[in-house]
Amino acid sequence: MALAPGRFDYAPITERPIIRWPGNARVAFWVAPNMEFFEYLPENRPTQPDIPHYSRMDYGNRIGFWRMLDVLNKHKVRACCCLNLELLDHFPEIKDAMIAADWDYMAHGLYNSRPIYDYTEEQERAYWQDFIMHLKEMTGKRLKGRLGGGAGYTVRTDDLMAEAGCFYHTSWIIDDQPWPINVRGGQKFIYVPYTGQTNDAGILAWNREADYFLQMIKDQFDTLYREGAENGRVMCLSLHPHNIGRPNAAKHLDEALRYILGHDGVWNTTADDIAEYYIANYYDQVSSWIAEHKSQA
Repeated sequence: MALAPGRFDYAPITERPIIRWPGNARVAFWVAPNMEFFEYLPENRPTQPDIPHYSRMDYGNRIGFWRMLDVLNKHKVRACCCLNLELLDHFPEIKDAMIAADWDYMAHGLYNSRPIYDYTEEQERAYWQDFIMHLKEMTGKRLKGRLGGGAGYTVRTDDLMAEAGCFYHTSWIIDDQPWPINVRGGQKFIYVPYTGQTNDAGILAWNREADYFLQMIKDQFDTLYREGAENGRVMCLSLHPHNIGRPNAAKHLDEALRYILGHDGVWNTTADDIAEYYIANYYDQVSSWIAEHKSQA
């Protein structure tokens, strides 16, 4: 039986159906820049300026993004960014650069300082409709997925995402493969692997050296690449321009991408494309396998 909160079922990685990525790739590799904006006077404490958070993220948007973008473009990496929606209005130059690079976009809240924990169902439903409409108007792209982050969650978030036409959520961080998530409307909805490990928020933000982060990336890739020979894996590299775009860090991103993409059998892709491929090719098979194993339990 599914454990609380009942969104997904347990299955050992050693017993599942085999996943094969396009071109028989071992690893589906995607990069997730967190494109964020933190308010100087957050809505929940309007008399308390948060200068450290505000200025750190503003450095990312002034300087770090452009350094990071140069490296991603050099390696022909089309990112799927975790987007604070209001960034599109505040920084049209960044919006235009992301569009020119043909990025995909996941919902990541309006600002990184406005969580949705207290939203009613109708408020959250309107939130999703507004996000989808505004993203389409500003970028031409249809919203398909989400990372919660500073936006937070409600117990209905997955249900309302699916109702609005989205089909994946990366926040769960439960697995190295996509996996079905149960939603009340019965839509096809999945988890796409995100990462708390190869994530510069957990390393550079704590003043660890950037070369340490590079070694973590290589070690993580080596394991997933080896395992992916038997059953396909997903590797996410999560970035924040105010971290990886520092003068001491960007060269290590360059080396990490050179290392990963220098291997055969790597699908250089986005979370949107991973989700669409999995739903088209494996969702029904895996769902049937889960149902069969439930009946035998």
